[in-house]
Amino acid sequence: MDSTDTGAATGHETLRETLRAAQRHLESRIVGQETLIERLLMALLSGGHLLVEGAPGLAKTRAIKELAQVVEGDFHRIQFTPDLLPGDVTGTEVFRPEDGSFKFQPGPIFHNLLLADEVNRAPAKVQSALLEAMAEHQVSVGRRTLRLPELFLVMATQNPIEQEGTYPLPEAQLDRFLMQVNVDYPDANAERRILALVRQESQGATPAPPVRLSQSQIFAARSELLDVYMSPAVETYLVQLVMATREPAAYSAELAGWLDYGASPRASIALDLCSRALAWLNDRDFVTPDDVQSVAPDVLRHRLILSFQAQADNINTDQIIDRLLELVPVP
Repeated sequence: MDSTDTGAATGHETLRETLRAAQRHLESRIVGQETLIERLLMALLSGGHLLVEGAPGLAKTRAIKELAQVVEGDFHRIQFTPDLLPGDVTGTEVFRPEDGSFKFQPGPIFHNLLLADEVNRAPAKVQSALLEAMAEHQVSVGRRTLRLPELFLVMATQNPIEQEGTYPLPEAQLDRFLMQVNVDYPDANAERRILALVRQESQGATPAPPVRLSQSQIFAARSELLDVYMSPAVETYLVQLVMATREPAAYSAELAGWLDYGASPRASIALDLCSRALAWLNDRDFVTPDDVQSVAPDVLRHRLILSFQAQADNINTDQIIDRLLELVPVP
């Protein structure tokens, strides 16, 4: 190995160690939600967006706020409510009486990290304001099209408990999210650690992040993800999982009765990116079938449309994905 190769390898290891240090810091600040932290980092590295669903008080908002402390960039939170307007998200034209002109005032969507809190509380017109931004990284205002920052991540939250006064996200918008992560209550040990952490914070003991990820480091990591090796067999397995959601009758008549519509090609792209990101975070330069299986529930659960029969049988998307993973042969 020549000096150039040695330098490149050292650079890769330094970059991974920086990400691991950031992950450890986040896990110390957000107790009992290791999966959420890992998925946030995966979305950051994959250039995608995250939908997080869970009961109140499970550190969903805190997670992205803490991530903003370790990432070079600006952060903004939008509390979605029924009276929110699209311009409150994208920005609006402001009249300037001194010269009789209009000037565009950018909205919160022009930040690097955006928290769309309780996104299902806003009506469809406001939710759709996120569509173009999430898919195209741009906002159209009048005759102008404005580019968003190159580093742009939306984390939207949903509360599954309260359904009154909410507007379910349309399938087209759900498909824009790289993953949907469901968070649950912490166990007893984590609960005690949360109490200790809150007491420390009340006494002013809030440690500074040990590292700060620059945007150039994040873009470098994204480039490295594309070099993570995926064998033809694993790629075929990944594609078969997605195809099984569209042609479930080829695997099980029961499965066919539960699914009305399968996942789009965005699911294949998301599975590919997330599997590579997980392998990279775990210090591997190759993807395994276990990586694909690990991220499959988060990638697929918001992309499947269940039949009336599945709903009548109280079958949810996670149960269907578990069945898919059982039926599709592993290489």
